[in-house]
Amino acid sequence: MITGPLTQMDDQIMSPENLTALIGFAFVMSVSPGPGNFLLLASGANFGIARTIPLILGISSGFLSMVFVVGLGLGEILESFPMAQDVLRIICFGYILWLAYKISQIRSLETKDQATAQPIGFVQAAMLQLLNPKAWTVALIVTVTYTVPSAGIKGLLLMTAVFALVNIPSISSWALFGAAMRSFISQGNRTRIFNIIMAVLLVASMAPMLLPI
Repeated sequence: MITGPLTQMDDQIMSPENLTALIGFAFVMSVSPGPGNFLLLASGANFGIARTIPLILGISSGFLSMVFVVGLGLGEILESFPMAQDVLRIICFGYILWLAYKISQIRSLETKDQATAQPIGFVQAAMLQLLNPKAWTVALIVTVTYTVPSAGIKGLLLMTAVFALVNIPSISSWALFGAAMRSFISQGNRTRIFNIIMAVLLVASMAPMLLPI
């Protein structure tokens, strides 16, 4: 059952005030620095915006899927098993280390090495979200705070749609910023240095995840 602190009429799916608050929350959560946005920045710089689109869609779809299933009740189940959260934390950190390694190995924008020259795809991006216990916590906050009990599945779908409309353009700005840096980092060994820095930032951004939820 979908629950929330809001008190509204039974026939009202979302009030203007709740909608405004949701948009603001979605924007802040989407545009803030984090592992997904660091990946988008690195991918935009290395591969351009067009080849980064699957990564954008994967990151957004992974999180929005979490919001939906948490709204259906999965969040309560996950909270009942703290050990599952610890397992997710360990797996996610290992996954982040692997992604950081892939980024650090890109030495040139002109490399033909297929092992390192492929951008992170849709499935890999979605997996990053699904393995991140912090993302599950945020999804739980979103559903508890911004859904209306009487709205049922319609309210959950509307909330997910609104979040998507804000989330996709917001995270895309990181990829666009990266793409704008391509001409700068392509000179000399700047690509190599840039990707090492991005790999370090990616790992460092997961430090809060290692702390207890």
